[in-house]
Amino acid sequence: MARLALLSVSNKAGLIDLARSLVEEFEFDIISSGGTAAALKEAGIPVTKVAEYTGSPEILGGRVKTLHPRIHGGILARRDVAEDLADLTANQIRAIDLVVVNLYPFEQTIAKPGVTLADAIEQIDIGGPAMLRASAKNHAHLTVLCNPDQYNTYLEELRQNGGEASLKFRQERALETFEHTANYDRAIANYLSSQSAASKLPQEFSVSGTELQTLRYGENPHQAATWYQSGTTPTGWTTSTILQGKELSYNNLVDLEAARRLIVEFPETPAAAILKHTNPCGTALGTTISEAYQKAFDTDSVSAFGGIVALNRPIDAATATILTKTFLECIVAPGCEPEAEEIIKKKAKVRVLILPDLTQGPAQTVKIIAGGLLVQDSDNVVEETSKWRAVTDKQPTADEWEELLFAWKVAKHVKSNAIVVTRDRTTIGVGAGQMNRVGSVKLALEQAGNKSKGAILASDGFFPFDDSVKTAAEAGISAIVQPGGSMRDKDSIEAANQLGITMMFTDIRHFLH
Repeated sequence: MARLALLSVSNKAGLIDLARSLVEEFEFDIISSGGTAAALKEAGIPVTKVAEYTGSPEILGGRVKTLHPRIHGGILARRDVAEDLADLTANQIRAIDLVVVNLYPFEQTIAKPGVTLADAIEQIDIGGPAMLRASAKNHAHLTVLCNPDQYNTYLEELRQNGGEASLKFRQERALETFEHTANYDRAIANYLSSQSAASKLPQEFSVSGTELQTLRYGENPHQAATWYQSGTTPTGWTTSTILQGKELSYNNLVDLEAARRLIVEFPETPAAAILKHTNPCGTALGTTISEAYQKAFDTDSVSAFGGIVALNRPIDAATATILTKTFLECIVAPGCEPEAEEIIKKKAKVRVLILPDLTQGPAQTVKIIAGGLLVQDSDNVVEETSKWRAVTDKQPTADEWEELLFAWKVAKHVKSNAIVVTRDRTTIGVGAGQMNRVGSVKLALEQAGNKSKGAILASDGFFPFDDSVKTAAEAGISAIVQPGGSMRDKDSIEAANQLGITMMFTDIRHFLH
């Protein structure tokens, strides 16, 4: 008797070629449900509908099709257990040798604008995961395929092994199947969690991904590293296009994500940021993207060497010309004009990525610690300047308000203890990651030099003493923005009043560790 294959797929890619080879080359019989059967029939491939094979019609608008003993008995029967074979015979069930299933496009559905909860619910596959898990469980006796990318590999396996798939091959596909169904269930759980009114994170949290690219190494050459894609639908960096340059490294991707998070703070105005080791060494706004980049570069041209550049506007010819004047590791922008692409090719080794939607970021951030995970909501809070408080006698001018907000947004993306000094919507001094805040203040002001006169200073955390205020005043700082909340806030406020400095409290902090 011919072997039996069950084909039931949402993604029809490669289906016809696979089915034709199964029938003509390896003499399989095929049973299929719904749209899969219709596609095979239209292609002239002999197929039996699942409803005809089981003797039970599809019901509930297609919600129940393959949940039947003739299907799951054929999948789960152990061919070396006499009792299982006797059950198959008694119930007129054929053993199924190949199961090819991929699932309803749940993630593609929820990614669509305006999708409703009801729309999403209807794309939660039930029969598909049941067949996949049953097949993977019984991989000692059959093969399961859950991805069109596996079809040619399977056919080649049959050709090289006399029409049979080896146990090793079946085990590998079973593992991929369980990973696939786990990712699918996680996507559903994450979506339903996002629809919940509760603000707390779920009681159970898991991280999963599919290997996208093996990286040369991690932070250092002795560390192995791999880039994984979350879920089955590409989002974020997996949707980027690499125009040119060397292969992306682990450190490149970490720096690029830090750059993306910073640059999306400024959607309304052309903005450029240059980062090194995830810290911004230059950030600026401009009337054009080329002006913004030039201002950011001039902030700290030494640190910009070998840096990561993020632009919130497409690269034009003027910007490309400036970009090619120094060595850069990576550039990311939402687009690149053809003329600019030709110019930037002069620097063939620089990695240029096009990420059309820079705003796609994770809802949570995850860090691995010994024996567990730390999960938190991403720091995506919208700054409500209407809730800021001017705690000093001197009030900010309209221009200072804009500058204070710019400095505050940049400080959010500098490793704590973070101090950022800005003027004309450009960073002129950055103090990052110091063990004490006054040390960060001194570093930022030293970098700013004489430009600090009349500039703005932002601190990601409160000042525990008034020494930083006094140091800022000596350098000529005109206004300070900080969270407030120290037991000694009064000391800092009094110092600011005595020295003629404006001080704003945001009542929110942005530590970055």
